[in-house]
Order: sequence, then structure tokens, then C-alpha cells
Amino acid sequence: MTDFGVTEQGFVLKPVDRILSEAFDRARAVFDDVDLTSTSALRKILEVTAAEDGELWKRMEDLYYGSFVSTAVGDGLDLLGEDVGLARPQLPSTGEVLFTLGNAAPGRRYVVPEGAIVITGTPVRAFGTTASVTLDEGNTSTTAEVVAFEPGPGGDVLAGEIVGIDPTYGSIFLADLGDATLTVTNPRVTAGGTETESDDVYRARLAGLARNLWTVEAVAQAAFGISGVLDVALSDPLGGVDVSRSVFGRFLFGRLAFSAEARRIGEPYFFDVVVAHETRAPWRTIGPVRGIFERVAEAVGAVRPVGIHPNIIEADHVEVGVRATVVVEPGSDGPALLASIRQRLAAGIRGQRLGGDVLYSQVVRTFVEEPGVLDVRRLHLRRTPREAQESTLVEVPVGENLVMGPTELAVFSPGGDTIDLTLVTS
Repeated sequence: MTDFGVTEQGFVLKPVDRILSEAFDRARAVFDDVDLTSTSALRKILEVTAAEDGELWKRMEDLYYGSFVSTAVGDGLDLLGEDVGLARPQLPSTGEVLFTLGNAAPGRRYVVPEGAIVITGTPVRAFGTTASVTLDEGNTSTTAEVVAFEPGPGGDVLAGEIVGIDPTYGSIFLADLGDATLTVTNPRVTAGGTETESDDVYRARLAGLARNLWTVEAVAQAAFGISGVLDVALSDPLGGVDVSRSVFGRFLFGRLAFSAEARRIGEPYFFDVVVAHETRAPWRTIGPVRGIFERVAEAVGAVRPVGIHPNIIEADHVEVGVRATVVVEPGSDGPALLASIRQRLAAGIRGQRLGGDVLYSQVVRTFVEEPGVLDVRRLHLRRTPREAQESTLVEVPVGENLVMGPTELAVFSPGGDTIDLTLVTS
């Protein structure tokens, strides 16, 4: 087998010096007493052709690795996605809106929650805020980041095209404004709708693509394909145990999803689809924004097993945080450092899966990797109450992980009340 090109180890690129050396050998075999010194015209020609051949080898290497999802990039990865019917998803547009409060009541604070739906005129395009904002008599205007609910270039709008809060959303969540008025507009354009997922994200999506219908994988994939969905967990409560068999009690419920062993022909049968979603995305349809529930139900309905129906359940989104004393270098910018730590924590917790515990060691690492932080002491992980009778934050002892339930997803808000940090200098 050849040492270069397609080998058992993959594609081995032939280096330019090897190409040039072989060209010299061929020239010596053809010509007697050939001049291949640095000033030789023939050598210059061979060097130019070797460089061109080197580029050709690089192109062949790209073509080879472009045939596999694990190594393809760019257009090659797009073609592989098209072959299996999964085009590279577009990203939602992002931008900034300005909220302005009018006729505010003295001493009252007005809160616009995260996920507030703001809209353009006709045709209506909807955006959701990514964080809550607070207004009062002394602070009558503030800005908030927004993200389009639907990905694609339709979310790229001009400055001033966002004209207000969706009336349906306002009647539900902002009905107690009293005599106050709240207006909103976008001072600048929103952008990003023409961009697409990165190669790494798209590659992971293709690698997990189910090639079949009526399976657990196909149902999970259909739900994952909905924008705004963060994680999905499927449970088939009757599929794991057949009480008529001798193995009764030796399997866990939910182990054999879509199993026929425990079902009776002709009876309706349901399985659970637990869906975790972005906080800004509404669970049920509000105004022009279709809810996660309706979109997941529609997507899952196309690939569910015949005669077996999904029970779409919203996951418990549990806000988590920390209480700690952070030792920083002398002269550090405290507010900037604190904001950076909050952003790091948000990024670290954002990748959690349903039922995934928040690990103490990972949180400590997040702190100490922040430039300017020397140590973190008396670190307690905390979460919003689990039980209805609990009225305060639940805090675990130093060193313990924050254990989440199977239908719970840990979320972190940089501006939330679950974080309590004290900065001290060494």
C-alpha cells in the first residue's frame, strides 16, 4: 500500500519537499548531467509545479475528510447534512430595545420580566428579552437585549421597527401598570439572522441524527429540533416491566421505551416527553409566538409510534446560585470582576442537562479560573425552593453538590437573587 494518500491510518498528505525530491529524481532519469542547482531554470520550473502539486494534494485531503461527518467542515458538512435531510439551521437575530416608562407612580418599581414579547408592525415579527429590567420614577428608561423567536433573516429589522409589547402578553403579565405607560423601540437594527450554526454544533447535530422512525431516538430528535428546546427526556412508564413474567420487579420503569410487553391491544397508550426550554421561550402560545408545547407536540406527532401518544411535560427550571467569599488581588475592579464571575457561572451552568447535578468542584474551578481571583471560601451552592412549603432559598453545606431531580434543569441568571458574593482582597 502507498505511503501517501488513502492509507489504513486515513489520508496521509504528501509533503512538498517529497514531491520536489521525486521531481528531481525523474529529471535526472530523463536528462544526462542535468543542472538542478539553485540558479537552474529547470529547478525553478520544478519548484513551481511542486508547489502546485502540493496544493492539489491538500485539495484531495479536503475531499477525503469532507466525506465524513466527524471531519467535514464548511460546505462539505452542509452537503452531508443535505444528504440526510437535515440542513444547517439558521440563527435567530439579536439586538437591543429601549423601554421607556411614563406617568410612573411615586415609590413604585415596575418589572418587565425575562421573555417579554416585543413585536414589530405588520408583518409581525416577535422578539423576547433575555433578562428582566426594572423601571421606576427615577429611572424611566433602560435597554434590554432581545432575541428573535424564529431563526432566519426575517428577524433582521431596521431601527425603529419594533413598536411595542405584544398586546396578549401585556394583558397577562403587565396588566397591573395602573396609570403608567410602557413603550419600547429598537434604537439600532437587529442582526444575525443570516448566520448559521457553527461547524461544531452542526456536526454534533448530524452525529446524533436518528436514521429511523417510531423510535425513542427519532422522537427525542424531533423535539430537539425545535428552536428554544434545551433538553429532552423520554419515559415509557409501562414499557419496562411485564408483571406476567418471572423477571417482574427486576427492571426499572422507563428502561424499555415503547415496549409492547405491558400494553393491551386496542387501549390508548401514552409516554412522557419532558422538555426543558429557554426561559424566554413561552411554554404555551402567546400572541404571535407559538409555544414550545404546541411545536414539540406537532414535531413528535410525525415520528411517534402508531397508536402511542405523547404526554408533553414542561421540565422544572430551577434557578441556582452560590453564596461565597471571593479573595481577589489588590487593586482589582470589584464591580467588573463580579460581573465577569456571574457571566462565567452562567456559561458553565448553561450546558447542564435534565437531572444533571451542579458539581461543587466545577463551580470552584469557575471561580479560580477568573483572572484576578486568588481563592474562594465558604462556598455554598443554593437553589430556589423544591417544596411548596419552602419559602426561602435552599442552601447545601460547603463541599456538597446540588442534586437535581430527573425532571429538573439547573438554570442561572447573572442578575438573579440566588447569588451572594462578597469580595475581599488578600
